Amino acid sequence: MGNKKAKWLIYTVLVGLIPILSRFLVWVVTEKGIIDLLSPSDFIAFGLVLHISNINEIEHFDIEKDWKTAQNGISIAFIALYSVLFTLMLIGRNIVNTQAIQYSTIALAIVSFLISYSVYDRVSKINQKPKRRK
Repeated sequence: MGNKKAKWLIYTVLVGLIPILSRFLVWVVTEKGIIDLLSPSDFIAFGLVLHISNINEIEHFDIEKDWKTAQNGISIAFIALYSVLFTLMLIGRNIVNTQAIQYSTIALAIVSFLISYSVYDRVSKINQKPKRRK
């Protein structure tokens, strides 16, 4: 595994998983039924971390402009989607089908992980140094 991918896995993926792993730990040590094992907000946080990281990472490299624009657009679209889902979670359980949101956020988080992996895979193969900020 390349150094860039290892850093991505540790600094981005593991940090993004903190809410999910924390909830799991709390779920394990508390009485069952007090806290839900899965929460859409945890998967939303994970997806947001991944896409914000994608945008930040590709800004530092001179990559094909079309690919860079497409990746930024995809990340912005996913951030908007996650924002809508988070807003729906804030509205409340009486109005929104939380089960549908939970499945949606888990599926989106998996897709976000795959997109983020593809971005870091491509960036890790670039032999140039990041562009310097002035």
